[in-house]
Amino acid sequence: MDLNIFNGKNREEKENLEEILKHSIEIEEDLMRTYLITAERIHDDDELKERLENFAEGNAKRTKQLIDELNESKEK
Repeated sequence: MDLNIFNGKNREEKENLEEILKHSIEIEEDLMRTYLITAERIHDDDELKERLENFAEGNAKRTKQLIDELNESKEK
């Protein structure tokens, strides 16, 4: 996913966007851990456990996309 959010940005704007991406990665990773830990503690509701695991998987995918965007920004 190439949003080209860094094209034409000055250094300060680029650094600010990079910080936003880093913060977003932290949030997604925290949510992923929370969902997985919670899912592991559930023993009597398979449907809820599966939904939480799916939420964690979505967070993992978003984290990967954010890391790709951050790495792309550093290449420019």
